[in-house]
Amino acid sequence: MIKNIAWNTFKQTGDINSYLEFKQTQNIENNIRVNINEKNQSKWDSNIRK
Repeated sequence: MIKNIAWNTFKQTGDINSYLEFKQTQNIENNIRVNINEKNQSKWDSNIRK
């Protein structure tokens, strides 16, 4: 949803800053997902060892 809002804003205004802000937000979301997946994988691995 944020992606659509940022893209539409960029198309309407031509303001590259809105698109760059979207890309930063997207990178943060991806980093959060990676961290969560790593934590879950770590918990899963520790349960296997028991």
